[in-house]
Amino acid sequence: MCKRSFVVAVVSLCLSFTNSLMAQSVITTDSGYSQLDRFLNSLETIQAGFSQVVKDARDQELERSEGSLLIKRPGKFRWEYTKPNEQTLVSDGQRLWIYDAELQQVTINRAETSLAGTPAILLSGKDELRANFEIEHVERRAQSTVINLAPKSVSSSDFKLIQVVLSGEQLISMSLTDKLGQTSSLQFSRFKRNLTVPESRFVFTPPKGVDLVDNTRKPGK
Repeated sequence: MCKRSFVVAVVSLCLSFTNSLMAQSVITTDSGYSQLDRFLNSLETIQAGFSQVVKDARDQELERSEGSLLIKRPGKFRWEYTKPNEQTLVSDGQRLWIYDAELQQVTINRAETSLAGTPAILLSGKDELRANFEIEHVERRAQSTVINLAPKSVSSSDFKLIQVVLSGEQLISMSLTDKLGQTSSLQFSRFKRNLTVPESRFVFTPPKGVDLVDNTRKPGK
């Protein structure tokens, strides 16, 4: 799973879930929905750093990366990878810009078609959570709540499992497993919510000299 697929299929998010010896307790699905609702209902913006690990179906590490993200609900985000390679994904709710610094290329897609049925909905608030995902399992780990979600429409999602870890109003981590068993796990740091973020952060101006692929002008895109 490349960075581009992960973020778009996420906004898409995007925490590392390790085996724990802490005491765990299963809680009800309704309480899981309630905690997600409390986290999302008052959420306007997110600012955070992240580290990401991608593993294959046999738990072999494929890639490590890190960067930062901004999210403004509904539908706007800026996801920037800084290591090991520079890549930027920006959405204003209508368009999605994908800039690959190594390839010197910018691709523009329509956000609606690129983000439909993906975990990006979970954080950006493009659609109702309950309309797109269902909780399979909820448990308490120390001071955090671990929530496993599955897309209601399997055919329209690249992922078969999303795991979210919340501590109060803080998003601690997110893990996404695709249909082939490959998992992208993110650990968030410096998490801040509801800061004032200027609209200009969600519009991307391509650097001079880069190749531009604008799929928004193509019929059916």
